[in-house]
Amino acid sequence: MSDGPTITTIAERAGVSIASVSRVLNGLPTREDTVRRVLSAADELGYVPNSVARSLKSRRTNQVAFAMADIGNPVYLTMVREIQPVLKAAGYRLVLHSTDADVAEEIDVLRSLGERYVDGLIMIPLRIGEAHLKAVEAARAPVVIIGSVPDGTRVDNVRTDSRTGVRLALEHLRSLGRRRIGFVNGPLDTVPGSARSTAYAEGIRELGLPYDENLVEIGDFYRAEGAQAVSRLLSRAPDLDALMCANDLIALGALDVLRRAGRRVPEDVAVAGMDDIDLAAVAWPSLTSVSLGSAERGRLAAELLLDRLGNGDRDPKVVTVPPRLMVRASTVGEETP
Repeated sequence: MSDGPTITTIAERAGVSIASVSRVLNGLPTREDTVRRVLSAADELGYVPNSVARSLKSRRTNQVAFAMADIGNPVYLTMVREIQPVLKAAGYRLVLHSTDADVAEEIDVLRSLGERYVDGLIMIPLRIGEAHLKAVEAARAPVVIIGSVPDGTRVDNVRTDSRTGVRLALEHLRSLGRRRIGFVNGPLDTVPGSARSTAYAEGIRELGLPYDENLVEIGDFYRAEGAQAVSRLLSRAPDLDALMCANDLIALGALDVLRRAGRRVPEDVAVAGMDDIDLAAVAWPSLTSVSLGSAERGRLAAELLLDRLGNGDRDPKVVTVPPRLMVRASTVGEETP
């Protein structure tokens, strides 16, 4: 005879499947009415819940989720390294959620906060539309967004000034005498793609250079796709003497393409990226990049969320991390093997 209730007996009492009981007791996202039925049945049967089930009953999980577009992106990994110790010191575990930049998936994550599988959410969506904003406003747990959101949005927000970042890189390239400065960007329907496209167009004109659509190419924010975009741009504008890339992965792809094309960096083409990922400093040549404070943004997001968990009634806060230009050999040379 069993010493106490089992998952099977709880499932029978609650009128749900064994799988549903397992999901509830393991803290996985589950319909709220199912959570109530399972916990009620467990109480009636005298089940001694584990720590996750106890947290569900008390409406606290001591877990925080970080939802990102691509778990392999070096920017997000840098943020994780900063977020986790801040949360751990406060007694929270970090749960990672990769959305593959799927808007529907991101909306689902926001809506799942009502099921209380975590106490709060840090999210860095590539795209922010009306559906995101409505889901944020309706979220039943604290949310911090990393990345720009429309002014007036009632959500804690950590952002950077990527427009200023692009201008810093353009001014640097122009100071080196470069005049045909190409721009390789990611999708324009993304937050960074839109901001950096506007910044490039404005920055070029502010430098007194003509804006030339033939010097602009749209690809994606990955190394391989970035390399393809750079190849298209070079075939269309072989006389360009500098490349401004919307992120470092694109810039690393640019270095690959230029090397294969026999174009010297920086003598023939100077290259600058954005994000200042770890690979930028060890690339050959080392990559000039605009640091957008990925580590600081991650730390600040975790601190904002903890502050919100302890003070849920305060007004939303917006924190902006200023960009910094990290000058390396891909624009100024003077590097030896």
